[in-house]
This record gives sequence, C-alpha cells and structure tokens, in this order.
Amino acid sequence: MTPALTAALIWLLIANVIAMFPSRDHHWRAAYALIAIGIPLLGWVTVQSGPIWGLLILAAGASVLRWPLIHLWRWIKTKGGTPAE
Repeated sequence: MTPALTAALIWLLIANVIAMFPSRDHHWRAAYALIAIGIPLLGWVTVQSGPIWGLLILAAGASVLRWPLIHLWRWIKTKGGTPAE
C-alpha cells in the first residue's frame, strides 16, 4: 500500500473516531480541519495511486463529510436561483 493510501485510511479512521464523540458545535470545527487536510491528501492519493483510487477516496471522504456537502449544495442552489422570466 502506498504512503498516500495509508495516510488516507488514517484520515478516515480519525474522522470516524471524531464523529463518535459529542460536540457542542456539531463537529463543524473538526469538519473544517478534516476538509483542510483531506483536499491535499486527495490530490496526493490521485497523483500517487491513480484516478480510480482518487475517486474511491473522494467517495469515502464525501460519505464522512456529507453534511458540509449537503449545506454546500443547498447554498449553491439558492445562489444560482432560477432565471427571471
């Protein structure tokens, strides 16, 4: 296993452990830190192991960080709006 995949699996393990503990801010601070670490990590995995592994790690990360993605999608939908008629 490459060092990038090892680091990605450790990232996933840490993210799941963080999710097990209660948090006053509903884990948003942890989510920001995980995103900041996860994006370069995803690039590293993709460069070192290829696009298939990159997509698999992207899907795993998206499943862990689903609420930030849901909120981002809702924000994009409200900012995009519908065209004026």
